[in-house]
Amino acid sequence: MKNTYLRTSDIARSVGVHPNTVRLYEEWGFLPPIPRSASGYRLFTEEHLDQMRLGHVILHWPYPGGKDLVVALVKQAAHGDFGGALEKAYTYLARVKAEIAQAETAAELLERWAEGKAIDSTETSLSITETAEFLGITKDALRNWERNGLIKVPRNPNNKYRIYGAREIARLRVIRMLRHAGYSMMAILRMLLQFDQGQTTDLRKVLDTPRSDEDIYSVADKWLSTLTEVERRARKAIHILEEMIAKRKRENS
Repeated sequence: MKNTYLRTSDIARSVGVHPNTVRLYEEWGFLPPIPRSASGYRLFTEEHLDQMRLGHVILHWPYPGGKDLVVALVKQAAHGDFGGALEKAYTYLARVKAEIAQAETAAELLERWAEGKAIDSTETSLSITETAEFLGITKDALRNWERNGLIKVPRNPNNKYRIYGAREIARLRVIRMLRHAGYSMMAILRMLLQFDQGQTTDLRKVLDTPRSDEDIYSVADKWLSTLTEVERRARKAIHILEEMIAKRKRENS
């Protein structure tokens, strides 16, 4: 039976990318070896098309836990080790879900704080040096958060030094946890501005929803939505790999 080959343009059109992207995937080792015709044209097969779909689905920034695992699974599939690639895809999905859990947990702390529940028992006022040591962050981070409007710190009227009391420490704990969970400064500022104006509910939604007049500089400005999309892509990649394994088994039966 004569093989039916696909052209570069066929692959690009099926996946929804530019033909140059297909060539780059070949150059970067994301596709299986591509035979050439006598005249030098690339001879793609359905296997190349499946592999291109896999790469296009999962090779999208951001990469929770790092990009290396994603690149490795795509290259492993390109070398025909679909089982190994599938294992890595599930490992990546676990990373994404852990990142979502961390983001959700930080948002839960935010909501408890906004409801007026105590999240710190500090009673004495601290200096900036003491606060940085107490919270395990740098003085530069504290100054940066203040400079960007996340917190307003009262000053000692005598020497003008910053004074961090229980209210400031609790707010800083929320900011720190949100930052560690991946939320951007812009997203946190958006939420805190609403909180300071008296809004104490739906802050999780505010945290994840840029205003219409707001410039969006990074995916972390709508972090929960971004992570949900990353999880969707990870699951889609798993589905593609499972289909590739099923095709290989049918071919070998």
